[in-house]
Amino acid sequence: MFTHYLDLGWRSFRRTPLVSILMVLAIAIGIGITMTSLSVYHMMTVDPIPQKSEKLFHPQLQTMDDGEEGWGADNLPLQLTYKDAVNLYNQPFPDHKAAMIRTGMTITMNNSDLRPFIESVRATHRDFFSMFDKQFIYGGPWSEQQAESASPVAVISQELNDKLFGGRNAVGEQIFLDEISYRVVGVTQDWKTHMKFYDVNNGAFLDHEQVYVPFERIPAQSIDTWGNTQGWKFENINNFKDKLQSELFWVQFWVELDDAQAVAQYREDLMAYMQQQQALGRFNREKLEFALRDVNTWLDYREIVSEDNQILVALSFMFLAVCLANILGLLLAKFMRRAPEVGVRRALGASKWQVFMQHIVEVSMLGFVGGLLGIAIAQLGLWGVRVTQDRYESLATMDMSMLLSAPVIAITACVIAGVYPAWLVCRTTPATYLKTQ
Repeated sequence: MFTHYLDLGWRSFRRTPLVSILMVLAIAIGIGITMTSLSVYHMMTVDPIPQKSEKLFHPQLQTMDDGEEGWGADNLPLQLTYKDAVNLYNQPFPDHKAAMIRTGMTITMNNSDLRPFIESVRATHRDFFSMFDKQFIYGGPWSEQQAESASPVAVISQELNDKLFGGRNAVGEQIFLDEISYRVVGVTQDWKTHMKFYDVNNGAFLDHEQVYVPFERIPAQSIDTWGNTQGWKFENINNFKDKLQSELFWVQFWVELDDAQAVAQYREDLMAYMQQQQALGRFNREKLEFALRDVNTWLDYREIVSEDNQILVALSFMFLAVCLANILGLLLAKFMRRAPEVGVRRALGASKWQVFMQHIVEVSMLGFVGGLLGIAIAQLGLWGVRVTQDRYESLATMDMSMLLSAPVIAITACVIAGVYPAWLVCRTTPATYLKTQ
């Protein structure tokens, strides 16, 4: 029976090609615009590291005095001070943890053909690469001994390796960062994730850093941050050493905790650390507070997806609704013109349900074709976004879930628009039209 309905739907298209084309174009344009905005929104909200997002946690410590207000929804500082980050890193538990800052340096080479250029750099601990599943093409992270001695070693990205060394194995080669010679110990694959979820303080959708250096190089080379720094009280900071000992927040910190027991233990460790610091004269709040959020909870807390993006998605669905209203009008005209034919079918024994389903299948075919054409329009729209907005280059794409969603949304929308016309035509009284034949 379903095949018969498909055949009837195809015959209906051929009898009224202009109206059918208009309806397909209407749903295609509506789906195209909707999927363009929905795809960008989807990529912004998708889990950036689904295999480990429940194991990676971002701690926050309330280090401000009573009466001082912070920046988060719960008044907790968004980053750590340098000394807190170092103290937490030096604790024996957990095994995997990493502090980090975003910075930048001038890269020069012993090659007159390559002019010096400025590149973003991340100073972090060696566990950064294993915690965030950063894969290596050549070499690996620096050793613990190199970290402890603050050795001038670096890991570079695949993109930078292609630029500096033509893609060959660069392990052992030298690059100059701010005129200091660094030895390359590893080359990483380019990130597959579209979001810098590990540092949303400094632009969650900016490009990933191209160079990684040991966190221990920060005091050794006086490496300052290129990212956000927040303060809450006046401090005399006359040199970089003063900044390292200050209460300024400028360091991100992540830990890897494998299960609920590890999370509970680390929460106890954080409270113990705060009590210890309170005994030393810091953390002067009457009630000690901290937070420990996993990746997705942290992203929700930071409200990575702005309200503007949500409004844009809502507007695109409103536009789709306008397209459906036009389709509804065209379907009413088309189906009611077919009432005499339906009357004959009803007189020959077709039930109301069979007539109704016949027309629903027909509008579903319209939705399917419109959905496929809508995917093409959405791809064109996403290409336009990528060309005009560099920061959306990795976001303006359609993954498989969005590709499959497009025809489903189109068919559902067309069925919704076609229910009323189909219901009207299936209620046709056979006797009324038989008298006119």
